[in-house]
Amino acid sequence: MTGIHKTTEKNLMVFSGRAHGALAQEVADALGTHLVPMQAYTFANSEIYVRFDESVRGCDAFVIQSHTAPVNEWIMEHLIMVDALKRGSAKRITVVLPFYGYARQDKKHRGREPISARLMADLFKTAGADRLLAVDLHTAQIQGFFDGPVDHLMALPILSEHVLQNYGDEKLAVVSPDAGRIKVAEWWSNRLGGVPLAFIHKTRDVERPNQSVANRVVGEVEGRTCILVDDMIDSGGTICQAAEALMQDGAKSVVIAATHAIFSGPAIERLSGSVAREVVVTNTLPISEEAHAMEKLTVLSIAPLLSRAIREVFEDGSVTSMFEGRA
Repeated sequence: MTGIHKTTEKNLMVFSGRAHGALAQEVADALGTHLVPMQAYTFANSEIYVRFDESVRGCDAFVIQSHTAPVNEWIMEHLIMVDALKRGSAKRITVVLPFYGYARQDKKHRGREPISARLMADLFKTAGADRLLAVDLHTAQIQGFFDGPVDHLMALPILSEHVLQNYGDEKLAVVSPDAGRIKVAEWWSNRLGGVPLAFIHKTRDVERPNQSVANRVVGEVEGRTCILVDDMIDSGGTICQAAEALMQDGAKSVVIAATHAIFSGPAIERLSGSVAREVVVTNTLPISEEAHAMEKLTVLSIAPLLSRAIREVFEDGSVTSMFEGRA
């Protein structure tokens, strides 16, 4: 047999952009490794430069970046990091997206609109990504936008465990803030032992972003502690209106549980003054000091979920098994 034969070892390397370094460090610690050191800075004209300080040839690269504000800057840095790894001869590049920027723009509501979530997937593919790993996409269909494997992680196990520990002995109901997320609410219901479901019927003006009107509660919530579940809290208007509608319909109390704490604009003020008993989120996005100061806010770490998923991908295991076959 001709040629040179050598059995090579797989090499997992974790990389982080500058958007949310604390989360990436948590993930690296959980994996028992270190973040690869790199040089990253912004030129005077706002262009971004990135260079890794170690060889990445032949590695299994996991590039973590949360698309927090300023979203476009951190997306661009993420793309540049992927390109640097591709040109540095990384063997496989997995883009880790605790929060997928532009995920809400996943379809056209009116003519002449973009589908920006698809554009994001195309950009990462062009940059050199082999795989995407994301947490709680706004809609599951985004998985089909990327031409390659997509691992869709869910924060449900982490959030629901907190709810069970703190409210498991109360009379519960799971509430979706709109009819479109009722499937996720069903998974929550199963996780909490088959508690009743409800949803908020609301209307939204497509010409006015971040604004909606909660019309009525559909389902039985009277006398129950309502677990109001959503994928993200942006300006807080929708979720606070939903909580108010539940209390007016006779709910005993409301606990808000959401994965992504965007908290833009008046969100913190609205949540602080809301009827919600507790607001439970994860750290897929950086949480400001002002938000941390909010008494009713509880922040759970998503790092254990990300680190386990990364290990499953690296060792050719099963990510789906982490979510009872639903991922």
